[in-house]
Amino acid sequence: MADQHGAHGPDGTPADDGTGPRDDGDVPGGGGGAAHGAHGRPPTAAQRWRAFKASPFLPACVLLFILAAAAGLFAGSYTYAMANPTPRHVPMAIVGAETAPGGGPSREKLFADGMEKALNASLRLTAYPTYAQARKAVEEQREFAVVRPRGPGVELDVAGAAGASVAELLATAGPKVGAEVGVPVRVQDIKPLQKGDPRGLALFYISLAAVIVGFVGAIQLSVHARGLNPAERIAFTIAYALLGGFVIAAVVDWWLGALHLPFVHSWLILSFTMFTTGMVFTMFNTLMGRWAMIPTWGVMVLLGNPSSGGAVSWPLLPSALGHIGQWLPPGASVNAQHNAVYFGGSQHLFPYLVLAGWSVVSCTVFWVWRHRHPGGRDTEKPPAHAAE
Repeated sequence: MADQHGAHGPDGTPADDGTGPRDDGDVPGGGGGAAHGAHGRPPTAAQRWRAFKASPFLPACVLLFILAAAAGLFAGSYTYAMANPTPRHVPMAIVGAETAPGGGPSREKLFADGMEKALNASLRLTAYPTYAQARKAVEEQREFAVVRPRGPGVELDVAGAAGASVAELLATAGPKVGAEVGVPVRVQDIKPLQKGDPRGLALFYISLAAVIVGFVGAIQLSVHARGLNPAERIAFTIAYALLGGFVIAAVVDWWLGALHLPFVHSWLILSFTMFTTGMVFTMFNTLMGRWAMIPTWGVMVLLGNPSSGGAVSWPLLPSALGHIGQWLPPGASVNAQHNAVYFGGSQHLFPYLVLAGWSVVSCTVFWVWRHRHPGGRDTEKPPAHAAE
């Protein structure tokens, strides 16, 4: 029994084995108990900082500032890009001579100069010898409008499908400028939007849905299906992208009837977009761990969506955004959808190359550094003795 309860002195009290607190050693001067010993001293600043770093309060505090900054940047980026669209270098075709038979400027030139002055912008005028060539340039989305002679005045042909905001701006300013310069103007939309999408925003919305659900899906896989191995993770990203793209297209076309889509083509563009943004998050999750949402949100939402040209056409965006947006997945998705829905005869390869480039880079980074990804599971069989 003595072994179970420790050594005791002659009087039955526990004997001092040298492991307990000592009155003369715990506190200078002796006489202090354990409460006043080394463990009773208040922690130093370094100890408190180490404890704080190991606690959940550090990431929570960091998130406070990140979320506040994200809220301001989100509002600022969309306001900067969309609140006050201003024309900058609007491509416009002009058919006809620049000089009139009498030697002065032609009515087309007078009107074009008046438009440039009224819009306080530099129209990028390109002369075409025939209207057919100018119209082809509009179909290829190299021009947003055509000015050509018509009777005693001019005709201003806009293309709502190429850019609804640009077409609206030109159609509003055209008659006013014509009245000022004394040139009668007739406005015609030669590439109108579909009736269910008079503002031209539906393509932007479906692309926005594909972008956001694409990387949110990857986030959910990382949380709720953490054990997926790399190949399985890519396979499930493809699966939810295909299913999600199909549902988006079906709701907008078959259910709501807002757009008449080239269904398979639009479905595959939406799925390609979802897969790309999902793999972009997976790449950042591999490189940055739990902070992967920061660069993903920055690239896709803060920068990509405002500069995509969906809500505000590229000629009306700040010039830097207009150029950058075409190289990001949201802009590539909007561009590809516009081509598929309205310009089927003049497809551009560039937006598909942009999506493919982001996908290939993201998949490559994830695969090469897959050992750093926080997910996955051990698929090796345990040794035989472990089962015993």
